[in-house]
Amino acid sequence: MTIPVTSVSQRRAELTAEIQAETGIDEAMIDRLVRGFYARVRQDALIGPVFAARIADWEPHLQRMCAFWSSVALMTGRYHGQPMPKHLPLPVDARHFDRWLELFEATARDLCSSKAADHFIERARRIAESLELGVAGANGRVLRKGERLRRPELDDEVRVAR
Repeated sequence: MTIPVTSVSQRRAELTAEIQAETGIDEAMIDRLVRGFYARVRQDALIGPVFAARIADWEPHLQRMCAFWSSVALMTGRYHGQPMPKHLPLPVDARHFDRWLELFEATARDLCSSKAADHFIERARRIAESLELGVAGANGRVLRKGERLRRPELDDEVRVAR
């Protein structure tokens, strides 16, 4: 007797359907969240300039971020990139990651159901923590559990943004 093996694509589709049923997240919601979030980012005095210095044409970035969040939130596998290397050279520290999370969480709460927002936010927190650890390591710092990255050379930039 042969036992059918579920293909990776079949299993992925099952997982995506389960998450969608539990949270109500779909590609249209992801698009609204990504566009709403980055509209806030571009207006933000602290993290807006970090993005503005690196992104001239926003549409390709928004499309990439929609694919990223589709993969993260729905397990679709649409994103095929490596976000860590792009973040390592950025002039950011814990204050920037905190602001990113603050904007992301507010956007998710404003645009999504509470179940969907919780799903997005939990993943965003893990992503921010991972990126902060990576940026710290790229700057010669090993953070202990609960320790945050502080880069004194960014103090003036942060002060001006507030």
